[in-house]
Amino acid sequence: MKLSRKGLSLLAGLCLISTSFAQEFVHNKNVKLPDTSSSKVTKAQDMDKKLTAIELSKIMGNGINLGNTMEAYKSAGMSSKEAATAYEVLWGQPVTTQAMIKGYKAAGFDTLRIPVAWTNAIDYLNGDYTINKDYLDRVETIVSWAIDAGMYVIINDHWDGGWWGLFGQRDAAYRDDAVALYKAIWTQVGNRFINYSEKLIFEGGNEEIGDRLNDPSKYWKKGALNEAGCYTMANYINQLFVDTIRAQGGNNKDRFLLIPGYNTNIDKTCDSRFKMPKDSAKERLLISVHYYDPSDFAIGGGDLWGTKENYNYQNKQFKKMEKFTKEGYGVIIGEYGALPNEGSYKTSTLIWTKNVMDNCDLYNFVPVLWDTGSYCFYDKAKAKIQYKELEDLYKARAFVNEDKNYKKVQKTAADNIKKAQSSAADTLENNPLVGRTDIGIAYIMFSDANWNVTYSVGDEYKPSSKTKGLKAVDAEIKGPGTYTVSLDFSEMKAGKASGFSFSAIGIANGEALFPNYAIEIKEIKVNGNPVQTKAKGYTCSDDGKTTRINLVNDWVTSIPKKGIRTMDGNLNGVKATILDKYSKDYIGMTKMEITFEYGPAK
Repeated sequence: MKLSRKGLSLLAGLCLISTSFAQEFVHNKNVKLPDTSSSKVTKAQDMDKKLTAIELSKIMGNGINLGNTMEAYKSAGMSSKEAATAYEVLWGQPVTTQAMIKGYKAAGFDTLRIPVAWTNAIDYLNGDYTINKDYLDRVETIVSWAIDAGMYVIINDHWDGGWWGLFGQRDAAYRDDAVALYKAIWTQVGNRFINYSEKLIFEGGNEEIGDRLNDPSKYWKKGALNEAGCYTMANYINQLFVDTIRAQGGNNKDRFLLIPGYNTNIDKTCDSRFKMPKDSAKERLLISVHYYDPSDFAIGGGDLWGTKENYNYQNKQFKKMEKFTKEGYGVIIGEYGALPNEGSYKTSTLIWTKNVMDNCDLYNFVPVLWDTGSYCFYDKAKAKIQYKELEDLYKARAFVNEDKNYKKVQKTAADNIKKAQSSAADTLENNPLVGRTDIGIAYIMFSDANWNVTYSVGDEYKPSSKTKGLKAVDAEIKGPGTYTVSLDFSEMKAGKASGFSFSAIGIANGEALFPNYAIEIKEIKVNGNPVQTKAKGYTCSDDGKTTRINLVNDWVTSIPKKGIRTMDGNLNGVKATILDKYSKDYIGMTKMEITFEYGPAK
């Protein structure tokens, strides 16, 4: 679907929130772009025009991300004219070398995804949409190293400082700027790499093409699109990407293009409102989604995974994406991983990863591991996967080592999936309180500032969902009274937790057993010392089952008008965040202890 300026303006009818602008923003009316011809590839490489997207995904093998490197975004005081390697090391990564890239191939990876923040090298806030040539050169150098190593390469436009929020603005002039910037980026990138073969794939965006088209910045406020409007805009952006690349001709007329799904989320991408773009080339489009489920395990501090329910959920999620392969689109899992905590691999990392890869083999998807310096699987200095069991798995699944009889590969994967699910336990819980419905169970939902340390985040009481070494004392609730719950972080590998992303006290079964009861915080101790609250909390329930009082919950932007209560009946000034999460009190927590009163609300 193509939208004219008139069509873009009509999107304002889908808006929910008005917008004003914090700082002057230079609107660009006449974008003049430089010659971006490659200095490395002057002659068009042979392009396999008979290869389909489905066939391509069968030979792309396993992939890995060069994370936190070329997408590391500029800090205050940097200009678009900096040396390219100055950006490359911003987020703690070393300068990329050819030896590192060769190491990826040797470690069993056939595809390298290179996230890129192009606006590092664009002075777009002042109306100049030209990409610094040195930055283009640096990206091309890394691309060439990977292709020379025998790898497929994906380059995208990543988070990129959040400029995507321009697309969600009510003012059409800002949306026009977003369109002009996006088109300018892919015009320059496309022309630079126009002569490369099908070994290089362009990806039109990342997780931002979806709800985050409303992202605010210091130059504009939160966007005004509702969800339907975000879907419409996402579809428009993806079509603009395809049309921009195809219009360049040369090898870009037939280049494989990777389309980001909505938020790169499986469920939202499978929504009927998401539309794949039309393409003048036949069977040359792929779709990208990411997989970090369940988040408390894959991203958070949870250490255990592997119940029958866990396997069933993961298997069903991957099967949903089969709708795209049936329509002739290749599927790439552009990011996935059970991310380590403080360099420590989770107990269930291997079985979770193996089942992901089996599903990819079954459905002919391409798994691309997310890897950074902070969440490091691949040791760049040693040029190898650090975790021996994973190293063996990736090498075994490298394209050169896999059976070329695809039907046989599928059968093996299907057998592995069936066996793993059938032999899985019904529960990972050995806590005698789990499953009790005759008592309430009080516990601290907790995630530290970096989501590295977690305990039973969510309304379902799951004491096994925790960081290895963390000890919790939960409380049995049999009626009104004063109770104490606590978390001890001292025996974890890190020995401490710092700050909050989220925290609450939950009482499982509370709504059924003790309707209209309220929680009142009496004392909070950190490392044995009392700390002060900054506001009064309120009692509520998100699911109608578990009673809770939020301690730190930034997702609540307005206090509900119904279903909230306090022990004294006074709701004046209540907040969803009652602790100052930035306080030095919460740096280096070895123990947190909370005492509360529980009883009928007035």
